[in-house]
Amino acid sequence: MSIHPTARIHPSALVESGAVLGEGCVIGPFSIIGPEVVLGARVTVKSHAVVTGWTEIGDDSVIFPFATVGEVPQDLKYQGEHTRLVVGRRCRIREGATLNTGTQGGGGITRVGDDVLIMTGAHVGHDAQIGNRVILVNNVAIAGHVVLGDDVIVGGLSGVHQWVRIGQGAIIGAVTMVTNDVIPYGLVQAPRGELDGLNLVGLKRRGVDRAGITALRAAYQTLAQEDGSFVDRARKLAEESDNPLVREIAEFILSKSDRSFLTPKGGR
Repeated sequence: MSIHPTARIHPSALVESGAVLGEGCVIGPFSIIGPEVVLGARVTVKSHAVVTGWTEIGDDSVIFPFATVGEVPQDLKYQGEHTRLVVGRRCRIREGATLNTGTQGGGGITRVGDDVLIMTGAHVGHDAQIGNRVILVNNVAIAGHVVLGDDVIVGGLSGVHQWVRIGQGAIIGAVTMVTNDVIPYGLVQAPRGELDGLNLVGLKRRGVDRAGITALRAAYQTLAQEDGSFVDRARKLAEESDNPLVREIAEFILSKSDRSFLTPKGGR
């Protein structure tokens, strides 16, 4: 066990032998910290939370009451292999959220980036790869092997099917089931997940100028209306556009995937 002298542990908390607590950590009442857990500097674990498994939590993160972080995967193929969960810096894991470790068949690690907000009751499944500044709203379910790019927002009560990729800057509306890949900066809504345009609000907040947004709109029209397959249209964008955001969308479509894509509806 390695506990920094500035760490504060409530008398009712259980910190198992082998755990590592960094400078300024605070462990609240009735919380449990497992023997293979590493908490970075100034991590706060509030009351009645569980951090277990081979789990690493980055500096300045906060785990709220009744969250369970680092438990074994909900995968029938899991046979007890030694796998990890790594959570980045400045993350907020709210009440009742659950994050599982990886599986041997999925790469062995579930990873959450920096500055991620995982709201009440949300779930991050085994081997998921979550980017930076992602927001998972209340009761979102992220299945195993899902990949979420940076700055993705998933609306409340939504689910993302296993192996799905959601590109950087995309937004998923509330009460939506996503079963296919979502292009970067896409806007998805409707109960069965339809690609319904671009995340223009997110693009503007990111500081993308009018010329960049115009180029993205034109690229979306190409994906919606040009001749050929969806992949053929993406190849055309990759060959003809010099806009980095457009090329990012094209490269995402042309990269390897285990799912098909949500494709534009109505050319908007």
